[in-house]
Amino acid sequence: MINNVVLVGRLTRDPELRFTSNGSAVATFNLAVNRNFTNQSGEREADFVNCVIWRKPAETLANYAKKGTLLGVVGRIQTRNYENQQGQKVYVTEVVCDNFQLLESRSVSEQRQQTGGFGNQDSGNNFNNFSQNQNKQSFGQSSSKNEMPSFDRDADPFGSSSQIDISDDDLPF
Repeated sequence: MINNVVLVGRLTRDPELRFTSNGSAVATFNLAVNRNFTNQSGEREADFVNCVIWRKPAETLANYAKKGTLLGVVGRIQTRNYENQQGQKVYVTEVVCDNFQLLESRSVSEQRQQTGGFGNQDSGNNFNNFSQNQNKQSFGQSSSKNEMPSFDRDADPFGSSSQIDISDDDLPF
């Protein structure tokens, strides 16, 4: 059986860090994940996914991620149940995260928080626009900024190559 979840979204609140009675760190958070389509009004809807992460990654997440942080998580879906104070059985479905990745630089995150959120930004995840102001560097050089490499989706990777002389008899299939 396969139970694997990969999500990219923004934190709806600061992660909540607690410690169990035996000292294990556990952080809970909620991730807003955009859907791939728009509704009838043309607006993009989002799913709000409850997540939990344990031990050292929980402490790291609580120290570095804040409300609005763009985050990637890898984990599994888990459903558990408990009995509440009224004696009713409550079912909880959440993503138990094995790992996470901060998907924006600290400066971008701080700038967004200073300007008050997402009011002047596109609600989508513009990974392609991230590298527009990046200086061109050769492979292996490091930059003082923590930037993503420049990728151009529309560029033809084979545009500078010459035509290959091959016949159907040369193909193995």
